[in-house]
Amino acid sequence: MTTPVNPVLREMRWWDIDPVLELERDLFPEDAWSRGMFWSELAHSRGPEATRRYVVAEEGERIVGYAGLAAAGELADVQTIAVARDHWGTGLGATLLTELLRAATAFECAEVMLECRIDNLRAQKLYERFGFEAIGFRRGYYQPGNVDALVMRLTTAPDSDSAAGSTSGRGTEING
Repeated sequence: MTTPVNPVLREMRWWDIDPVLELERDLFPEDAWSRGMFWSELAHSRGPEATRRYVVAEEGERIVGYAGLAAAGELADVQTIAVARDHWGTGLGATLLTELLRAATAFECAEVMLECRIDNLRAQKLYERFGFEAIGFRRGYYQPGNVDALVMRLTTAPDSDSAAGSTSGRGTEING
């Protein structure tokens, strides 16, 4: 029996697109992103004018998760978070989200938004643990299945000197 390797986060690069697409199609068969969508996002993730942060979680040679964030002014938007089924319940989703919130802080964003499938209760619980609050719906957002999205927001407390997603000295407490 081999000892499992803890996934390591690193910046997503173009050569990760094919393995990410495999995972994407497995997890989101109805509304999977295309290769072009990932290329477009990665095109905005490097250099001094970068507005995106994309990471992969690698376990050995295998990508077991990925996540991406877009920033515009003081607003960040979680574009995607995905974890391989055999890693559900391991905390990898929280690790990926923590990295995106760190990126939102680096981009100096005061708010982080996201859309989540209305039927994805596992993801909603994760976001709620991090302080996201439901603020509305987008009807028929996920196509072609015509599934509604729950819109969620995380806002930095005005009296706090920490940006969205920054961690306090108390481990992984967010927005402390």
